[in-house]
Amino acid sequence: MGETRVDLLHLLEDLRDAYPGALEETILTEIVANSLDSGASRIVMEANPSEGTLMVKDNGSGMQRKDLSRYHDIASSTKRRGQGIGFAGVGIKLGLLVCKEVLTETKRGQTHVSTTWHLSSRHRAPWKWVPPIGMVIQQGTAVRLHLHNVLSPLLDQGFIGAAISRHFQPLLDPTFSTILNAHYPHGVIFEINGVELPPQCFEAPVHAPLEIRLARKRKPSAVGYLVRTENHLPDDLQGLGISTYGKVIKSGWDWLGITPPAGEHISGLIEVPGLAASLTLNKGDFIRVGARGATYLAYRKAIQEAVQRQLAEWGVLESPVEETPPRQIRPLERDLERVLEDLSDLFPLLGSLVEHRKGGQKRLPLGTPGPYEDMRAVMVPGEASQDQKTEEELVVQPPGDEPPGGETQRGHREPGEDASV
Repeated sequence: MGETRVDLLHLLEDLRDAYPGALEETILTEIVANSLDSGASRIVMEANPSEGTLMVKDNGSGMQRKDLSRYHDIASSTKRRGQGIGFAGVGIKLGLLVCKEVLTETKRGQTHVSTTWHLSSRHRAPWKWVPPIGMVIQQGTAVRLHLHNVLSPLLDQGFIGAAISRHFQPLLDPTFSTILNAHYPHGVIFEINGVELPPQCFEAPVHAPLEIRLARKRKPSAVGYLVRTENHLPDDLQGLGISTYGKVIKSGWDWLGITPPAGEHISGLIEVPGLAASLTLNKGDFIRVGARGATYLAYRKAIQEAVQRQLAEWGVLESPVEETPPRQIRPLERDLERVLEDLSDLFPLLGSLVEHRKGGQKRLPLGTPGPYEDMRAVMVPGEASQDQKTEEELVVQPPGDEPPGGETQRGHREPGEDASV
């Protein structure tokens, strides 16, 4: 009788390599992200270097016994694409690489169960039910990592605090409390070794708020800010970060397609709750094809416009000037657009060639028009522009819109054709 054997160690190492940051940072941020997905409003972390353990406890919804059993399947997840900001309990699974043992305890309703789990060989990761030790009193889930290395960064209170501040900055910044209130009505408190992380704001001499609004909507769909400093910023603070549900997904200038001359002096962050459904399966990037990809590209275009206008106001970026092409060139441009549009069906990356032209996105077959049809990038008067009396708005046409003239709308891609940026 045959047997299928899986090299679990190799599988976990491949999963580790799929994340750009350090392994310890990935473990911590993914555990916290899954706690947030469970509805937690308080996340407690206790590092004990003398015992070599890190405990992360939340007051979320907890798990039923069958869900905790399934959670030990390396390739299994109770989540579906487009849900939440955590991926398949990957923090705990990657923890097997650095831990002697992972103890998980959860309580939901009358269910109060606990398991231990460890990697015993390349091909075996046994787990078993054990009596709960009382890490969870009322409701929620707690995990205790017993680390191989007593010098691991996961046992350093400073490392833990810096990682939480970096990856979940919107949850600590009062600027985003209003827009995140719908998802976290009670807010989120992080506690490390008995000390709560305080609110954190980016202090800078020049500060400019940003907002993105859907047409006819009073409340913004995205909120953020840009700041400018006189000093050279560290590399990880340069550029604009984008987050959803409080988790920073991307940062820098590359994802936005803007490279200002004084980029090392400019930082910022924008929170877009509506992009949670556009995350890739591992929650580390945004997809850019299909209907959900159209949502991301529409928001990205609106954010580009708002940022470019603010940079131009600061004098660090020239205002883009659109020149009207000669009449004899217009037919050639239309033909070229149609060719690129047809080729983008087979080669999605060619879509970026059209995307970079003003209005070019609207003809790409990335999805059908939806509520993002009249998205507006809004520059809100801030400290650097108090003399402005009204908001400046710019209507952004997202992917999926067809130009007037009776052209037939092309079919959109199947939802399964997802690809990251």
